[in-house]
Amino acid sequence: MSRHAFKLLLPAATGALLIAAWYALHFWVIPEDQRFLLPTPDAILHAVRENAAYLSRAALNTARGALLGFGLAVVVSFALALLLSWSAAVRAALYPYLMAVQLTPLPVLAPICVIWVGAGLKSVALLTFVIAFFPLVVNTTQGLVSVDRNLVELFASYGASRWQQLFRLRVPGALPYFFTGLRIAATLAPIGAVVADMNAGSSAGDGGGLGFAAVIFNSQAKFPALFATALVTCLLGFLFNVVILILEWWALHHWHDSYERTDR
Repeated sequence: MSRHAFKLLLPAATGALLIAAWYALHFWVIPEDQRFLLPTPDAILHAVRENAAYLSRAALNTARGALLGFGLAVVVSFALALLLSWSAAVRAALYPYLMAVQLTPLPVLAPICVIWVGAGLKSVALLTFVIAFFPLVVNTTQGLVSVDRNLVELFASYGASRWQQLFRLRVPGALPYFFTGLRIAATLAPIGAVVADMNAGSSAGDGGGLGFAAVIFNSQAKFPALFATALVTCLLGFLFNVVILILEWWALHHWHDSYERTDR
């Protein structure tokens, strides 16, 4: 068996074992009158098919909010990381306030966002921005300030300006750190959008997302549909991560050591 085939077979086998354990837990461990608390995988898939139109619309609304917040976080965090990398004094002055924003829970920020921009897509995007912003700016800043000192001295010896050092040395060297932040933010963005939708979303004009759908299904005690919503949310997060991994491979595989070692 080839190495690549084994890499594909291993997660498939693990998934099969997890599903088997799920069924065993449902039928042999959980009391019959409580089995509704853990629907079987086939019941969840049936709920996906039964609510396909509604879940698709909700997933699209969540994806819109997640993409808007994620895209804004990428732009703002990269610009701020350039500023933070300029000097240690700037980092010391701004970092505590960045931490303060990140440590404020979304349910606390949600009413503020609703007051500022109203319930719905704008609030969801703004709250998604908050949750995706911090890992991006921290990782990118770390990459910008972690360039090999020998290379910095080499650039200086050739008379490179500070701007040339930044955009021809530090920014390319920071790309692996930047993509690490992107992967983290891509995982958090759909989650943030769902939580934001629960706290600041709106169903006006079919604008409700997956968070709103989860609230509705939970209030109606439709537990298979609630698990189906969680499944769709997971798939949305997986899609975000796949796109980032493709972009990372495209940007780094020609020169970065991690990809060179993998290809050997």
